[in-house]
Amino acid sequence: MAAAVDVVLGGTVEADRGRFLTAIAPWIAEAFGHTPVDLTAFERALTHGSKSDVNYERLEFLGDRVLGLVIAEWVFEVFPNEREGQLASRVASLVSRVTCADVARSAGVAQHLRLGKQARDAGAFDSDNVLGDVMEALIGALFREAGLDAARTAIRTLWTDHLDQRSSAPKHPKAELQEWAAANNRKPPEYVVDDRSGPDHAPHFTVRVMLGTSASAVAEGGSKHEAETAAAKALLAELAAAPRASKSKKIRS
Repeated sequence: MAAAVDVVLGGTVEADRGRFLTAIAPWIAEAFGHTPVDLTAFERALTHGSKSDVNYERLEFLGDRVLGLVIAEWVFEVFPNEREGQLASRVASLVSRVTCADVARSAGVAQHLRLGKQARDAGAFDSDNVLGDVMEALIGALFREAGLDAARTAIRTLWTDHLDQRSSAPKHPKAELQEWAAANNRKPPEYVVDDRSGPDHAPHFTVRVMLGTSASAVAEGGSKHEAETAAAKALLAELAAAPRASKSKKIRS
């Protein structure tokens, strides 16, 4: 009887996998501009560690390097008059976890994630960390199957709306807040973790940034760095909107 149950369960698992592969094939072709020949690597790229030991981690490592190269080449071409530091700022913004996650959401990655129950319950399908890593893993899978030209075309298409073509390179919110504090004779920003919750694979941080005792903002994120960046961005927005009020009362976001 036990053997028969195993066979039935095994058949169910294979049927589920077959439906999954059937669903992702047209999506990959549409989202990445490449009709996959072998779906194995793409399946792995969409598989979280909570679902299987055969997951996206190695492909994410590769895709991260491919993305960095393609983005660096792209900004080098688009901004021929910028210095190294300005180009580096643009690259950092475009390959950041937040940007990768935004691109993943726009591409519909969340609908195709393979997550274990614990990760699903923890909301990993909408985690910047998970979505950003999976997007890089998918780039790695594409690079492995179709090469650099295909990866370059896909990245430039997917990242088009995020390429900042303003005359000045974007500054990281933490660096911008640091500069604001110095220019306005304030103490340097101080970041404090108010709370850390969630499992290791899907953590959630609440971070407070303070400029002495005169101004502060609170923000959340899927990593300490992400929450700090969001808090700095929130405080900058408040300071820009109400510069006088920020001197006399505490600001919360």
